[in-house]
Amino acid sequence: MDIATIFGVIFGSIIVSYAIYMGGEFMTFVNGPSLLIVIGGTIAATVLRFQLSSVLSSFLIGAKIAFTQKKSNPRELIDEIARLAGVIRKEGPLGLEGIPVEDEFLAKGTQYIADGYDGPFIVDSLELERDLMLERLEEGKRMFKAMGDSAPAFGMIGTLVGLVQMLSTMDDPSTIGPSMAVALLTTLYGAMIANMICLPIADKLDAKFKTEQVNLTLAIDGLAQIRENKSPDVIKEMLISYLPEKQRAELAEAA
Repeated sequence: MDIATIFGVIFGSIIVSYAIYMGGEFMTFVNGPSLLIVIGGTIAATVLRFQLSSVLSSFLIGAKIAFTQKKSNPRELIDEIARLAGVIRKEGPLGLEGIPVEDEFLAKGTQYIADGYDGPFIVDSLELERDLMLERLEEGKRMFKAMGDSAPAFGMIGTLVGLVQMLSTMDDPSTIGPSMAVALLTTLYGAMIANMICLPIADKLDAKFKTEQVNLTLAIDGLAQIRENKSPDVIKEMLISYLPEKQRAELAEAA
C-alpha cells in the first residue's frame, strides 16, 4: 500500500471535518443539491470526455496504482537481473526454470528466456506489454486530471444556480438561506474534491508513470542482455545509466 496517498487523503479529510465541527453544526455543511450538482456534473463531464467503456476501467486502474506502492526500484532490478544472468551463464536457459522472481514483468521475460524464445521476439513482446501498461496508466492520470478540472467548474455552476434561486425569491425570506447554502457549498465541494482527491492523485500517477517507464525499460534491456548470455558484470555496467547519480556512486563504492 502507498501510505503517503492514503495518509494524505485521510489526514486532509480529518482536518477539514474537524475544522467544520469546531466552527458549528457539522450537518450544516451537508447539502444534497450541492453534492448532486458537483458529483453528478463531474461524472457527466468525465463520461463526455472519455469513452464510456474505458471510464470505469481507467478509474479503477488509476486508483489501484495510486494507492499501491511497488517495492521494485532500478537498483533492485539491476541486482536481480545480474543474479539471473549468473544463473544462465552457469546452467543455461533451463536453469531459470523455477527461479523465484518477485517482479511480475521481469518474471514474464525470464520465462520467455527459459522457454527458448529468441531475443527479438522477447524484446518486441515485452515492449508491447510495457506500452500497453503505460497507456492504461496515462489514461487513468488523464481521467483524474479531468475530474479535478471539472469539479471546481461545477462548483461555480452550483454557486450561480444558488444565487439565481436566491434572487428570484427575495420576497420570501425563508428561501434565502437554503439558496445561499447551495451557492456556497457547491464551491466548497468542488474545491475539496479537486484539491484533496483528484489533482493530487493525478500528480501521483504522473510520478508513477515516469518510474514505471524507467523500470520497465530497464527490465527489457536487461533481459535482452541475459538472452545474449552477457556476463553479470557487463550487464550491470550497461544498466547503471538508469540509476540516479547518487545511487551510481553508492554502487561504485560497493563494487
